[in-house]
Amino acid sequence: MSSEPPPGSGPHPPDDDPLRKRPPSDQGAGSPYDPPPEGGTPPPPGGSQPPPHDGGNPYGSGGDPYGNGPYGGGSGGGDPYGGGPHGGGNPYGGGGPHRGGGPYDSGGYPTDPLAGMPPLADSGKRTLARIVDMIIVGIVVYLLTWAFGVREYDVNGDTIDAGKSLGQSVVAAVLYVAYDTILTARHGQTLGKKWFHMRVANLDNGATPSFQTSLIRALVLWIPFAFCCACVWTAICGGWSYFDRPYKQGLDDKAAKTVVVSTR
Repeated sequence: MSSEPPPGSGPHPPDDDPLRKRPPSDQGAGSPYDPPPEGGTPPPPGGSQPPPHDGGNPYGSGGDPYGNGPYGGGSGGGDPYGGGPHGGGNPYGGGGPHRGGGPYDSGGYPTDPLAGMPPLADSGKRTLARIVDMIIVGIVVYLLTWAFGVREYDVNGDTIDAGKSLGQSVVAAVLYVAYDTILTARHGQTLGKKWFHMRVANLDNGATPSFQTSLIRALVLWIPFAFCCACVWTAICGGWSYFDRPYKQGLDDKAAKTVVVSTR
């Protein structure tokens, strides 16, 4: 019997992703992938049957060691994990002990999406990490706009050139979005988050966000910041996590369906 999960069970976060959710049974003894403790082992091919249990072999009736026994009930279709107390199918499918799906499906954590993930990051540290990121990218923006003559103020420093102001905003938006998107998609954290020991995780499965999810998150945060009301928007978007319950999400997290968790 193949150990591969059947088609349709949904993508699982990589095993080496430190942020992926751990199935509830991983928190205690045993694992949902462990074989059932009861029933013994199948009889060797061509060998004698073990002593009968419940009027037949220990795995069911009709001579099928994976049939209608304590793990079967007919609906398992030959799968030792099907039909009985372990659900109506394979261990990754629906109807199992996690109600309606595998450990990473939407039904796997019916009461708490944070089950199996590290604790949520402190909002104060998130603010400090955001300031670090703003300073890092801001320095690059300043140097590039200075080098190419795209500056908000003219030589005298007392008037605003609208065209240059727009150019500086475009450069800032591109750099901030690219910085946040690429680092979040690759590592789950920007440099600021790395220094303060936190990472971004998908709320539904705890994995590192995809490129698309990271881009959505970055656009919501940095586009308004670059083109208008930078300080006000940053305070509202990031400060939302101070009051949001139960997930401490900023507005960028809510748009991307992510959370920020501690890495230690």
